[in-house]
Amino acid sequence: MSNKTDIASAATKAAAQGSAEAPREEASLLPPVDVIEDAGGITLYADLPGVPKERLALQVEGDTLSIEGELALSVPEGMEASHAEVKLPRYRRMFTLSRELDPNKVEAKFEHGVLRLRIPKAEHAQPKRIEVQIA
Repeated sequence: MSNKTDIASAATKAAAQGSAEAPREEASLLPPVDVIEDAGGITLYADLPGVPKERLALQVEGDTLSIEGELALSVPEGMEASHAEVKLPRYRRMFTLSRELDPNKVEAKFEHGVLRLRIPKAEHAQPKRIEVQIA
């Protein structure tokens, strides 16, 4: 079962509230995600240890952002794990993006098992400075 999270990109705070989504065929791990908002957009940091870049899938469809990663934890040939705490083979997390965000300009960086996504605010939601003229 994955977690559906609303990312409200209000000018003053980013809110991430969990709610259950319909169960999927395959169970998955829920990666921890930090959401940080600034004046220009939001940045998500998702911890995905054990996922190689080639097994990471990001997708934006409508207002839904999905992050999926397949674990690549291998046991050397001829050996068997005597204890394994990670038994599910994949990570999955879904977010509903605020209309203030521009899903066409998502930037992704994956380094040392941490995915960093930068989603800027849409042009209409960007803060604008108004110049005052003295008459």
